[in-house]
Amino acid sequence: MRGGYLKKKVVYISFFLIILALFMGFLATAFTYKIMTATSSPEFCASCHEIAPAVETWSTSPHASNDKGFRATCIDCHLPPPENTIEFFFLKTKHGLKDVWAHLFYGEYDREKMQKRVHDTMENSTCTKCHSNLLYIQTDRGAMKAHREALYSDPQRSCMECHAPLVHINRETYSVDKD
Repeated sequence: MRGGYLKKKVVYISFFLIILALFMGFLATAFTYKIMTATSSPEFCASCHEIAPAVETWSTSPHASNDKGFRATCIDCHLPPPENTIEFFFLKTKHGLKDVWAHLFYGEYDREKMQKRVHDTMENSTCTKCHSNLLYIQTDRGAMKAHREALYSDPQRSCMECHAPLVHINRETYSVDKD
């Protein structure tokens, strides 16, 4: 009789521990998600005084305001897509820690140097995850032809060669008018 009682107790304790582990896993996932979304907004990025000018220049760019109604934020261009969860979390954490480390232990932030480093290392796939139909632009045949020539003539060519001055440049306002 005693052996049956112990087996039942082990089953109940095991069941309780499994439920507890699932609940703790849920809480950890929810907490991680909350932290990641809270730290992924342009407003959060601008809370660092080194990055604030970049957010300011972004806010007047076509990536923040355009006639298509689409808004690309910091993570859209500076991190892999969130669908690549492990890589996204790893690089987001790495960049965040790097920024905090640089803020605490390095001198003046060299914005031009950092901008050049980002442009030199930005892969075309960063742009084409949103701009996916560059080779078949029906409404702008000139742009379509230019992209075909650029991408077919040299597959190593970077979007940044032509489009680097599109986002992070100083301008007072950005207008969606095509005048």
